[in-house]
Amino acid sequence: MNARPLIPPFMLVALLAAGAAVGASVKPVEHETVVPAFSHALPNVPGKTITAAVVTYKPGGKSIPHRHGSAFVVAYVLSGAIRSQLEGGEAKVYHAGESWTEAPGAHHLVSDNASKTKPASLLAIFIVDSGDRKLVTYDQP
Repeated sequence: MNARPLIPPFMLVALLAAGAAVGASVKPVEHETVVPAFSHALPNVPGKTITAAVVTYKPGGKSIPHRHGSAFVVAYVLSGAIRSQLEGGEAKVYHAGESWTEAPGAHHLVSDNASKTKPASLLAIFIVDSGDRKLVTYDQP
């Protein structure tokens, strides 16, 4: 079976948005780093693919608010502590070994490293339509 790599256009969008939002007198915000982990068709669920990426935050790092389209998402904290908030919910800090889920179309308002001194990482797992290549859509700055 051919593994389809996670296409990370959202990395470029995040970097461009961060650069556009940074003025001469404003300290740049550290954004996440996303590294594709795997992607496989689900043989028992025709038309669906499971795709994953490791998301790493430097101390104080954060993501721009975003959505994951039609994907169902499971986030599993690998290290450190991640603050997450979906629209309509409370912000919560998740520690290594904890997880949360996001329904298709959920608006992810807050996703950041809860620590200003230690890095943090999570494994983002997407269950998505096999032809859907755009896994993240960032809000406009």
